[in-house]
Amino acid sequence: MSIVSGCVLITGAAGGLGWEMARAFHRRGHALVLADINGAQLDGRAAELGTPERVAVLAGDITDAVHQQALLDLAQARFSGVAVLVNNAGITHRSLAEKTDPAVLRKVMQIDWQAPLELALRAMPQIRQHRGALINIGSMAGWMPVLGRTAYCAAKAALSQSFEVMRCEHQRHGVHVLMVYPSFIDTPIEQHALGHDGKPARHARSMVGKMKSAEWMAERIVVAWEKRKKRVYSDNLAVFGALLWRVAPDLYQRIMMKKFAVELEQ
Repeated sequence: MSIVSGCVLITGAAGGLGWEMARAFHRRGHALVLADINGAQLDGRAAELGTPERVAVLAGDITDAVHQQALLDLAQARFSGVAVLVNNAGITHRSLAEKTDPAVLRKVMQIDWQAPLELALRAMPQIRQHRGALINIGSMAGWMPVLGRTAYCAAKAALSQSFEVMRCEHQRHGVHVLMVYPSFIDTPIEQHALGHDGKPARHARSMVGKMKSAEWMAERIVVAWEKRKKRVYSDNLAVFGALLWRVAPDLYQRIMMKKFAVELEQ
């Protein structure tokens, strides 16, 4: 699958999964607009790609409406608009709900759900013009509860439901929606996880199964987009966990609480 015109706009593109997706799209010859809050790192990534004629970057806060519009204006000016929007920027937390500052809960919801939805709505005229696509990085945590991730689970569940509705609304206009459900991927999102007070979490992450690389997941995502798949998952264990939650929720919760028991001690 190729883009005749337009570009791929990737949020959270300076590191982790966003950067690996940028590399995967770049290898295929696509024009890119890369966004991230870390301007210095973003500039370094652009230099690493080494093709200024088809790479533009703009640093800023993805929750800011002015920054969102600036990204779309840049895409329009440089590459005739956005053909594919990759909503990748995200944040998580590791903290019990009862101990968590409400500001942390609001921040996670704003970055992981509200901003992607608002950016997609702003970008939709450009995407429809190109009969393009929305790629949203969800999480298996949006399908099943994970201890210590109250807001993260809620935000990813909201993201999934919102864009499944968007799929139904816009498929008649030729817009494709790909929902991505990673499990445990080696990215900086967990290294930068917030604690109950909004500062970096002090305890190590808990996990189930094997850690997958961001490069592996990025290639999987781009191939799924090329094949116009509607959903892509990281591994069978995560899918099994989601199914277990639906058919035997009490058993799932017992296993989950054992695996993530460290969260109860924080």
